[in-house]
Amino acid sequence: MMRQAILAGAVMIGLAAAPVFAADEAWVMKIAKGGMAEVELGKLAADKASSSEVKQFGQKMVDDHGKANDQLKSLAQTKNITLPTDLNAKDKALLDRLSKLSGPAFDRAYMQAMVTDHTKDVNEFKAESKSGADPDVKSWAANTLPTLESHLKMAHDANRAVGTSGVKK
Repeated sequence: MMRQAILAGAVMIGLAAAPVFAADEAWVMKIAKGGMAEVELGKLAADKASSSEVKQFGQKMVDDHGKANDQLKSLAQTKNITLPTDLNAKDKALLDRLSKLSGPAFDRAYMQAMVTDHTKDVNEFKAESKSGADPDVKSWAANTLPTLESHLKMAHDANRAVGTSGVKK
């Protein structure tokens, strides 16, 4: 009888939403904030950039990170994770700093930030896709990684393009 109760309890646990390990939950929260920042910064670039390449890159960030953010929201709901709704202080400061720039200075500062950010993102997504504990979070990271790698290449290309333009000293 005791064994049946234990087995019944195990089956009931299996039917409930699987708990996410703390490290995976923290990673999801961090990535959600980063994704929101990419969209906001991309909107700013699509609006303010002087280079058509930077404008296009900004719009791609809005589109791709908006899609990834929606996927992450769905995943978070299945894991009972409440995602943040506001940018972190570092991203707010970057958004504020970039919003005060214009022309080639904006383009260079935005693209430098995108190279730095996407380099970090690619490394974080690689690590999560290999060593994450939650199989669904791990899978989402692995599936999102190729897009981020593409963004990193595009960011390097656009950064080179705007880094060599402008007034020569």
